[in-house]
Amino acid sequence: MRPGAAASRGGAMSRAPGEERTLTSVAAGARYEGEEPKDLPRLWHVTLSVSGGEAPLKEVRRGLEQLAHDHPFLLTSRYANDHAEIRYWEEARDLHDAAAVALRLWGEHRQTAKLPPWEIVGLEVIDRETYHQRISEGYGPLPATPVGVHPF
Repeated sequence: MRPGAAASRGGAMSRAPGEERTLTSVAAGARYEGEEPKDLPRLWHVTLSVSGGEAPLKEVRRGLEQLAHDHPFLLTSRYANDHAEIRYWEEARDLHDAAAVALRLWGEHRQTAKLPPWEIVGLEVIDRETYHQRISEGYGPLPATPVGVHPF
């Protein structure tokens, strides 16, 4: 049983009504005993979704094209006047690192690429093997073709 988990409803480890549960977490990069080190970078497929108030389509497209020019690792962007989706491959040590980079992408480049003041509303980060498994089983988004910036 994990720390902080109740044994069962009404069991000896149950919480009193209103009592907060103790949460535990695993530090980024933490490993189980005997596990091989995995410090080598891996590829992660990232899908970042942003949304907000309406903006002129020409400005949204121009901003996404500038972002792709500044960061050629971007595979594809789809956009509308109030939301966009950016898909790309990120090389990172682990999921934590890939997600951290993805969560900074929009905010750090809003000024330089003149992106709309939208917020991040979705993030998916999956490893390369999972991405290819989903594609082969017919699930998940189709491979990012054509590459570039396109309307929804």
